[in-house]
Amino acid sequence: MKENKTANRHMYQAGIIGNCSYIAHVDINSNISWLCWPSFEDSFVFGGLIDKNQGGCFVVKPEEEIVETKQYYIKNSNILCTEIHTESFAYRITDFAPRFEQFGRYFKPLMLIRKIEPLRGAPSVNIQCQPTGNYGRNTLKATRGSNHILYSSADIGERIRLTTDVPISHFFQEDSWTIISENKYLILTYDAAFESAIASTCEDFFIKTLSYWQRWIKRCSIPNIYQKEVIRSALVLKLHQYEDTGAIIAASTTSLPEFPGSGRNWDYRYCWVRDSYYVLTALTHIGQFEEMESFANYIAGITHHNPGRLQPLYGILGTSELTEHILPDLKGYQDNGPVRIGNQAFEHIQNDVYGQAMIALLPLFTDQRFKIHENKNVLGWVNFILEKIEATIDEKDAGIWEFRNFANHHCYSNLFQWVGCKAALLIARQNGYQDMEQRATVLLEKAATYIEACYDEERKVYQNALNSRNLDASTLQLIVMDYLDPKSDRAWQHLEMLEKELKGENGLFYRYKHQDDFGKPKSTFLVCAFWYVEALACVGRVEEAKEILEKLLTYSNHLGLFSEDVTEDNGSQWGNFPQAYSHVGLMNAVYRLAIKLDKPIFSL
Repeated sequence: MKENKTANRHMYQAGIIGNCSYIAHVDINSNISWLCWPSFEDSFVFGGLIDKNQGGCFVVKPEEEIVETKQYYIKNSNILCTEIHTESFAYRITDFAPRFEQFGRYFKPLMLIRKIEPLRGAPSVNIQCQPTGNYGRNTLKATRGSNHILYSSADIGERIRLTTDVPISHFFQEDSWTIISENKYLILTYDAAFESAIASTCEDFFIKTLSYWQRWIKRCSIPNIYQKEVIRSALVLKLHQYEDTGAIIAASTTSLPEFPGSGRNWDYRYCWVRDSYYVLTALTHIGQFEEMESFANYIAGITHHNPGRLQPLYGILGTSELTEHILPDLKGYQDNGPVRIGNQAFEHIQNDVYGQAMIALLPLFTDQRFKIHENKNVLGWVNFILEKIEATIDEKDAGIWEFRNFANHHCYSNLFQWVGCKAALLIARQNGYQDMEQRATVLLEKAATYIEACYDEERKVYQNALNSRNLDASTLQLIVMDYLDPKSDRAWQHLEMLEKELKGENGLFYRYKHQDDFGKPKSTFLVCAFWYVEALACVGRVEEAKEILEKLLTYSNHLGLFSEDVTEDNGSQWGNFPQAYSHVGLMNAVYRLAIKLDKPIFSL
C-alpha cells in the first residue's frame, strides 16, 4: 500500500479577520487564539496560539461533544463563519472586524463582532472571554456592567469591553450554559464603550462591511486563471496593511517555528523594506493603487527621515529600534520556544534594501497617475539612494536570509543594487538628469561585475556569494528580474542546477541547504517555490510552471491560507501564519503565468 504522506500533515486550523487596524485569528473551534491590540506590534490580548494557559481565550463551546466543524469565508470578503455541529444541535459564529466608508473616511475601529446563530436544535453553549495583558503577565479584572463587562488592569492601563445581549451573569459563573434560541451578539472593543443598539447595529455593520469587501474585490484586476486563490491572497494582503501609515507587515504573528524544535522563531509583525518590490508588484498587478501609493509613501517617508543607513525592516510607525527580547514565561506554539518580541534583524546590514527602495518608489516617480513625479524632491530622493548604493556596493552583508553570524558579498544583494540602478536610469532619462544617468551607469556596471564574480563556470550556476560554492533560491531572481536573458543557455543552466540542488517534492523549494547560525534548514520556504514558478514561466517552461503551481496550491489550509514554511516529507505548514509574502508570491506567479498563457486580465 502506498504511504499517505499527507495523512499526518500539520495545518494551521484557523482563519483571520481584520480591518487594516488589527488582525485576529479564529480557530476552527471558534476560539480567538491571536489578537494584538491596539496595533499589530502591541501585546496580544488573546494569545492562546503561543500559550494556552497564559494567552487567555474567547471561545463559544458547545455543551455536547463536537462531531463536525466547518469554517469558511463569505464569498469575496474577510468575514469568517465557523459552524459547530453536535448530535442534537448546530450553531454558526460569524466573526468580522467592521470596515466601511463613513463621513468621507474609513471606519475601522478596534472592534470585533461575533454573531452566534442557531442552525439546528437548541444549542447550549458556554461562552468564555478571558483577555490578558502585557503578553500574559497581567490578569485583567472583570467588572460587571448592565450589558457589558469591563476588563481592566491598573498596572498597564488596559481597558477592554465586552458588550453583549447574552445575560451578563453567564460570564461570572463557571460551567454556565446558555440556550441560543435566537441570534446573539458579542462586541469586543478596546478602550471604548459601545453605546448603540446591539442587534441592529451589528447587522448594519455586517452589511456595510460585506459590501465594502465585495466592492473592493470588484475593483481588483484579476487574472483569468486561479481567480479564487488570487482573490483570497489579495484579501489577505490587504489585511496586512496598517492603514494609518501604509506599512505592510510580513505576518501578524510572532514565534511560530519554521519547524519543530528549530529555535527559528521570529517576530514578523514589522515591515520589511527590502521585500517592498514584491509587495508593490502584487498590488500593481491587481490594480490597487490606493494601497500601492500608501505603501510607497511609507517607504518614501522611511528614506526621507533616515539619512543614515537604511535598515532591512522598520516598525509600522517607522520605528527603527526593534530590540529583540525573549519572553521566558511563555511556552511557545505547541511548546516550541522561545517566544520572541522584536527582531534583531533591524541591526543587520542588508544592502539589497537600497535597490528595493528605489524600485518601490519608481512608480511614484514615473507613473503619470501619481502627482509625486512633479515634486522637485525627486532628484534628491533618487540621488540619496544612489549615494547609499555607491557607499555600500563594496561591503559584505547579511544577505536576504538575515544570517546572524555570517557576512559576504551576496549575489542577491548585488542584483538588487543592479535593479535599483536600472530604475534610476529610467528616472534620469525620463527627466533629463544627465549627471544621475552617468552615475547610475557606473554603479550598474559595478554591480554586474560583482554578480558575475559569483558565477561558477564549471557548474554553470551563480553561487549565493563571492568565493562560496553554496547555492541559494534567491538567485532565481536573476531570471525573474531580467538580469539573465530567459532565453539564454546561461539562464537555463542556472535554473537546472538550482533545481538539482534545492528543489523538493511537488516543486517545493529550499532557500538553501548549507549550514547557518541554527544548523541546516529542514523546511522549504514557500515564497521560493512561487519564485520557481515565475522562473519556469520566464524561460518558457510554461506547462511545467502551471503543473507546479497547482501542486503548490495544495499546501494551503482549509481556507486557502498559506504559511511561511512547508516540510517536504508530508507538506505540513510551519512558520508565521498566514505569511503575507507567501500570498504575494502566489499572486505574482499567477500573473506571470497568465501573461505567458495569454490569459486576459480583467476586473470582476
